[in-house]
Amino acid sequence: MAKIIDRFLLFIFSLTMIGCAGYVLLAAFGVISYVDFGVLLHNLYYDTDTAVSFIVTCSLAVLISLRFLYIAVRPGRVNSPSIDQRTEYGDVRISLETVENLALKAALRTRGIKDLKARVSVNEAGLEIVIRTLIDGEHAIPVLTEEIQSTVKAQIEEVTGIPVATVSVFIANVVQAGHVFKSRVE
Repeated sequence: MAKIIDRFLLFIFSLTMIGCAGYVLLAAFGVISYVDFGVLLHNLYYDTDTAVSFIVTCSLAVLISLRFLYIAVRPGRVNSPSIDQRTEYGDVRISLETVENLALKAALRTRGIKDLKARVSVNEAGLEIVIRTLIDGEHAIPVLTEEIQSTVKAQIEEVTGIPVATVSVFIANVVQAGHVFKSRVE
């Protein structure tokens, strides 16, 4: 919905700028009389340098507005970041969002973690995956993080066929177990 509104606003801006620039161009060429155009633009009619600068400026404004108008009415293209692979049968594109979801799914197999978030980036060595999570505090953190790292790495490499360079785990906090403690003020 936001893209439609943005395109509509850009379309209106382009039409307005074309109209304003066209009006100023007509004045710069002398089509619109001095009386109609106003006292503020006196130098436009009597100074050649001013007229030339207005003509150049307005011509650029019209060209930029036509470019904006083209952007507003052309069909949109969505390119999400992806990993491209070539196979003997053709090309395969896997979005980074897919890899993030696979990493989350694999990490969820580990007991004792809550509220997972994943971020994936690509470098020459392979995928870099960062997992952010909350833990329950009942399991040893080194064992928990090692299990997450090995599970995510194995799952991603098996499903996508893309090597995983690193899996970093960030333990953000400990989740309180079911009890909500309220402080009393006396």
